[in-house]
Amino acid sequence: MASEYSFDIVSKVDLQEVNNAVTQAVREIETRFDFKGSKSSIKLEGETLVVVSDDEYKLKSVLDILQSKLVKRGVPILNLDYGKVEPAAGQTVRQQIKLKQGIGQDDAKKINVLIRDSKLKVKSQIQGDQLRVTGKSKDDLQAVMKLLREADLQLDLQFVNYR
Repeated sequence: MASEYSFDIVSKVDLQEVNNAVTQAVREIETRFDFKGSKSSIKLEGETLVVVSDDEYKLKSVLDILQSKLVKRGVPILNLDYGKVEPAAGQTVRQQIKLKQGIGQDDAKKINVLIRDSKLKVKSQIQGDQLRVTGKSKDDLQAVMKLLREADLQLDLQFVNYR
């Protein structure tokens, strides 16, 4: 029996699922009557989504379609970082949405403080864009998972490598 148990806290977005959701959203936009003759489009460029439409109202509709497809595919909406709406070529507007991969330093420090303040007998350490939590009791580790699920963090966390 192992004396130490551990798990990693990560925040990742599956780019293949994002690509599938974008494809489904584009297909729906092409077939919907209210977008007939519209210049609306969605492109995935690396880890950035670029949404273009005729005006802000249509842009919001395109974003609603995109978000519904992302949710159906299990992509966390919390990991989307919306840029501001800006004018683009040909009387259109554009918005860039960055996909947040990994846990930033500020968020990692907040999570560390949350774990430390919980008074559970576990240790947490930041390892690049993820955190590792170790402890002698599996119950304590599961309590940390529960604590983080209930915490009001502005990103979606996954718990991996549970040993």
